[in-house]
Amino acid sequence: MSVPENGKAHPIVHYGDPVLHRPCQKVTTFDDDLVTLIADMFASMYEAEGVGLAANQIGVDLSVFVMDIDDRKGGRAIGHIVNPVLEEQPPPRTLVTDSEGCLSVPGQYTDTARVDTATVSGYDMYGKPTTLTGEGYVARCLQHETDHLNGIVFVDRLPKKLRKKLLTEAGLSTERPAR
Repeated sequence: MSVPENGKAHPIVHYGDPVLHRPCQKVTTFDDDLVTLIADMFASMYEAEGVGLAANQIGVDLSVFVMDIDDRKGGRAIGHIVNPVLEEQPPPRTLVTDSEGCLSVPGQYTDTARVDTATVSGYDMYGKPTTLTGEGYVARCLQHETDHLNGIVFVDRLPKKLRKKLLTEAGLSTERPAR
């Protein structure tokens, strides 16, 4: 998949901003504005040196994410998805604990458990149905970004004491705003 060009980088929204803590609105219009948003999201992700970015991480309340990630096996997964739905994997599911971080909690990483294979279904920027599937690091990214669009930041999945420690070290509020 090619990356839309001419995107404009936007600042990353940090933990505590209400847009990160509520489910995003579904995209209903597939037009030039959506194409521009996706280009801006890629530019923002690259500027911040991330591997994935949800629209709410740049303050946009729409269900869209982008990614450009090495799969740790010599390949690279580049893509975007609109209105993604994370499909439940059939048993047996294997949890893998690995280091995870987030642009919205800058500089903080910790081991986080995720299922080792993930599939999300949704639409591309033109409204055509699409599916993204990945293993390992790509699966982690698919789950992480889908969580964002559902109002969940990865630190919300951690024990309270560890979450507070990471947020304090990032210089962020330790209080999660009400949805």
